[in-house]
Amino acid sequence: MDSLQQTLTSYAYNILGSYEEAKDIVQDVFVEMISRDGAVIENEKAYLTRAVINRAINAKNRQKKWRSNYPGNWLPEPVATESADGNLHQKDILSYSLMILLEKLNARQRAVFILKEAFEYEHEEIAEVLEISVENSRKILSRARKELSDLKRGAIPENDSIVTSAGWRADTGSSDYLDKYIETIRSGDMKRLEALLNDEILIVSDGGGKVRAAMNPIEGREKAVLFLAGIFNKFYHNRHIEKGQVNHHPALFYYEDGKLVNCQIFELHDGTISGIYFMRNPDKLAALATTII
Repeated sequence: MDSLQQTLTSYAYNILGSYEEAKDIVQDVFVEMISRDGAVIENEKAYLTRAVINRAINAKNRQKKWRSNYPGNWLPEPVATESADGNLHQKDILSYSLMILLEKLNARQRAVFILKEAFEYEHEEIAEVLEISVENSRKILSRARKELSDLKRGAIPENDSIVTSAGWRADTGSSDYLDKYIETIRSGDMKRLEALLNDEILIVSDGGGKVRAAMNPIEGREKAVLFLAGIFNKFYHNRHIEKGQVNHHPALFYYEDGKLVNCQIFELHDGTISGIYFMRNPDKLAALATTII
């Protein structure tokens, strides 16, 4: 049952982008099943899977509504993928870049895409879980793939998976790259820093309206260099920094008096940094800290 709970939490998290809410949904569904009076459930796994996924879809729809009033940029709640957190199968966590890309889909498209591409469900299984027709499942997946393909500016073959190609997976060189970034940013050498960045780099910060964070995304190498050097010299030059992985991306964790105050998540492309995501929201950082060993 523990393994099933981990799988269900991974389903809910990948749909929602919220780890804490995913855990709550799974817990609520288990409690409700145990509390049922008299009703016999022939296939508990199917019952729990259907309940968790549909509840996660409903929660995602509600999330989309209140996010219209979210102060600044909303980013998915990150989880550390080097840890052995008991609530998740680490291998089932989608990459951070893909999680961000999936925010462009509606909740049902996202669920169908994740079940098919990440968890290799057949359309017959998806149709049963979501209580839709097999043909509808195929159409939803096709629309989702087209939207993601348009966003990625490249066609995705019908028999190919975007799950690994759209998101960066950590390799043995990630630690060395983080060392290079830290050394460069501390040196103050703007030219060296510029050489690490992609021409079209995107920087996004999420402070949740509770701490300082850039309200608008920062695009382009020139602006990014000034921003990164400026905030490091002003806020982070004397902070304790640790390296790690977040959703299969290299990440830096910044601590102040032993408390996690910033998580900097890196997206790499062709040997340069193409995206940096600053997680400053203290609520999301508190949840992240529980998954860091």
